[in-house]
Amino acid sequence: MSSIFANVKKGPAIEVFALTQAFKDDKHPKKVNVAVGAYRTDQGEPWVLPVVRKTEISIAGDESLNHEYLPVTGLDTFTRAATELVLGANSVAIKEKRAFGVQTISGTGALRVAADFLHQQLGRNTVYYSNPTWENHHKIFVDCGYTKLHSYRYWDQNKRQLDFEGMLADLEQAPADSVIILHACAHNPTGMDPTQEQWKQLADLMERKKLFPLFDSAYQGFASGDPDRDAWAVRYFVDRGFELFCCQSFAKNFGLYCERAGNLTIVQQSPDTKDQIHSQMTLIIRGNYSNPPAYGARIVSKVLNTPELRQEWMECIKSMSSRIRLMRQSLRDKLVSLGTPGNWDHIVNQIGMFSYTGLNQKQVNMLIKDYHIYLLQTGRINMCGLNTGNLDYVAEAIHAAVTSNNSSL
Repeated sequence: MSSIFANVKKGPAIEVFALTQAFKDDKHPKKVNVAVGAYRTDQGEPWVLPVVRKTEISIAGDESLNHEYLPVTGLDTFTRAATELVLGANSVAIKEKRAFGVQTISGTGALRVAADFLHQQLGRNTVYYSNPTWENHHKIFVDCGYTKLHSYRYWDQNKRQLDFEGMLADLEQAPADSVIILHACAHNPTGMDPTQEQWKQLADLMERKKLFPLFDSAYQGFASGDPDRDAWAVRYFVDRGFELFCCQSFAKNFGLYCERAGNLTIVQQSPDTKDQIHSQMTLIIRGNYSNPPAYGARIVSKVLNTPELRQEWMECIKSMSSRIRLMRQSLRDKLVSLGTPGNWDHIVNQIGMFSYTGLNQKQVNMLIKDYHIYLLQTGRINMCGLNTGNLDYVAEAIHAAVTSNNSSL
């Protein structure tokens, strides 16, 4: 008797995880992984933030805690702290009770809950995301049943900068009520953000066109070292009177990659709609994963709600963002000193974990095959994968790949 699974086709490998496995299997002494989106120290090791470790020990010794289910929409102290982190302690939306949070399975889970709600409850079927974009943006909305998916221009490959005019032109074509995915800071994968003046122009367009902002905030505090600065765009849209969703992840800025602590912040025009929205969010979450895990949320909650721990966390994110900026400057300077063809200023003009280097596929494949440097086919690299021990090697490999392929950047 044949199996009912006999005709199931093997799906394509997820590139970043396939590269990570190839890196692990590689025995080359100089191998480098700049593909995976996780912070690494200058020794190339994962970093448990000291304030997180301290908080973990405190939580483990707290006998008042148990392992009962959290409410479907999560830990209240966590969602309140997360919502305040992104909107600001003095947010008018919070004071007027027009904003609240729902705990999710990291930022990906927040996006899924948001997409489901907008589709099921508001009938939204059209979504726009940047080109290039984080691959899950497309997949999440397809899986939620959206049939009108569009990308808007974002990265100018020739000029190595934001294609803002193209972005505006594409969003001008979006019909009213379209969902527009915006990266709050440290755009993934390009690392290139709009200026504050450009954000204002985007808000003007979206207000006039009646477009719905869905912010993806995966790097608040991690990008610049200043959570307030990294939340500027979201807060500006709220101050302009937009109703919006903001999907928050605490994987990067707390180093809680495997704990999946996330929050979906909802901003409404009036507090009168909160109960209805909250009830429908509850039903969506109940049908997806029932209720969220407690551990990561407890860590974030305790840190953000304890002044001395919060200050320690601020020092941690400043340390991480400072190291990333140093690696950006060092890589750019080394490429320039080598005389590598092209202008490499875009590396330091970008922000956050990722850099869209502009390397083409031939150059990428040469780096992987000949130099054992693992990066995505798009040329995106994780700046955290660089350190003082491998930076010269990576720069020299990039120089060789660019010059040998006769492609100037």
